[in-house]
Amino acid sequence: MFMLSLYFMVMDFMVILEFNLLTINSSSILMTILLDWMSLLFMSFVLFISSMVVIYSKDYMLGDINLNRFIMLVSMFVLSMMLLIISPNMISILLGWDGLGLVSYCLVIYYQNVKSYNAGMLTALTNRIGDVALLMVIAWMLNYGSWNYIYYMDFMKLDFSMKIISYLILLAAFTKSAQIPFSSWLPAAMAAPTPVSSLVHSSTLVTAGVYLLIRFSNCLDYNVMMLMLFLGTLTMFMAGLGANFEFDLKKIIALSTLSQLGLMMSILALGEFNLAFFHLLTHALFKATLFMCAGCIIHNLGDCQDIRYMGGLVIHMPLTCCIFNISNLSLCGLPFMSGFYSKDLILEIMSMNYLNIYIYLIFFISTGLTVSYTIRLIYYTIMGSFNYFSLNTLNDTSMMMLGGMMGLIFLVIMGGSILMWLIFPTPYFVCLPYYMKMMALIVSLIGGWLGYELSQFNLSYSLNTLTNLKISLFFSSMWNMPVLSTLGVSFYPMYLGKYIYKNLDQGWSEYLGSQNLYYNLKKSSGLIQFLSKNNLKLYLIMLVLWIIYLFVFMYSNSL
Repeated sequence: MFMLSLYFMVMDFMVILEFNLLTINSSSILMTILLDWMSLLFMSFVLFISSMVVIYSKDYMLGDINLNRFIMLVSMFVLSMMLLIISPNMISILLGWDGLGLVSYCLVIYYQNVKSYNAGMLTALTNRIGDVALLMVIAWMLNYGSWNYIYYMDFMKLDFSMKIISYLILLAAFTKSAQIPFSSWLPAAMAAPTPVSSLVHSSTLVTAGVYLLIRFSNCLDYNVMMLMLFLGTLTMFMAGLGANFEFDLKKIIALSTLSQLGLMMSILALGEFNLAFFHLLTHALFKATLFMCAGCIIHNLGDCQDIRYMGGLVIHMPLTCCIFNISNLSLCGLPFMSGFYSKDLILEIMSMNYLNIYIYLIFFISTGLTVSYTIRLIYYTIMGSFNYFSLNTLNDTSMMMLGGMMGLIFLVIMGGSILMWLIFPTPYFVCLPYYMKMMALIVSLIGGWLGYELSQFNLSYSLNTLTNLKISLFFSSMWNMPVLSTLGVSFYPMYLGKYIYKNLDQGWSEYLGSQNLYYNLKKSSGLIQFLSKNNLKLYLIMLVLWIIYLFVFMYSNSL
């Protein structure tokens, strides 16, 4: 598939296959397959990463009773992503989009406990907002007579319907790619097994939103792009800041994904969809490897995820730590590794644009924060003092897991330069002053120093511990977003429901309605029952009354 994408790229080919499923009132429902260099290249990456993840899972999930079910779920997940990638049709996109949402729910609740169920529900319901947005897009596109958006994106750009469609597509992409205000489900989805996290955070679920926006990039107008830029930069900054205060290994890497997604959204909002796609691919490589290494460490530490228990692991697990380090440095954008080519280019292109100081500063501060949390993570896990049990079985002997990681490590180092030569046949010309050119390196060094200082910083020895703890909790909980999106959304409606149930359902409506009706019916039926049960007595009484009446009548007549 990779070779085919190269052929399509060189020959500038695009193949569209259409299967007519149904025609209603001049609107055709088609199953469409779009094959161009972008979809083929992305598919080759998804398939390669997922194959490495499946190899890795065989050892990671060893001893699990439902291993076959797990592999089937992962396969369905990848299949849904394939459907999404090759569809230029809104209806066939919805199949893949909904498939991703449903299978991700099954995978998040794979370990059956309360935490997993809560996380799964949060994930499913947040993604459901995006599904509804896509259904509304399908309804609006009925006006065009076809759901193949690719045909009329460019020349319908100023149409009112297309503006509404672009806002709905933005909403759908923001829920799937977990941008503010829908960010809280991404760290919660860490309840899934680590191989799933590796797949979800690299090339499938969270990248679906970015990919959809890349496909729709022609029809996004100025206002949509400004909104996207503002929320994307805010997400990037918030996630980078949060990762510096987090202690859960998987959540740190999840927040790192969120930060990179914010970066992709931001550069996409500046009109550089090729750069966003380039970063999407390079990020997929090192993020999958990072999660695999994290899974290996967690597995060896007896399912312990707190980085404060780790430290000095390079002595016990040298190969895993080497791969972990390489992936981390690629994430930082260390020169001539895959992350550097996309990240540095994004920052330089952004620097060349005519933008305000807020965008410029937040891009570079977020880059500095990326290096900061990475150095902190390296210090806590690989370097630093060994904080785990003295009696342990830490080792590097798992060949399947190492095989999965080693399959990706070559591309983590070389992938960026290879992709850069392929995707940009005409190189970007970067013309910047010396200090602006060096800015990325300067903020990286400052971020690295800050990360080292943060890792030395210990809450328990600080002067005002409570204040620091509150600040730490505020930043690590993504500016209280999980509280707002769970308690804020569910608590008050549930409280209102309880109040209404108590005072109306079981209260006044019961007293005036059903209970009152029951009381009146009981009363009237009691009278009828009394009459029917005492019929002989009543008959005799009635007879006596009748005789009395006769006597009275006759007496009155005689008078």
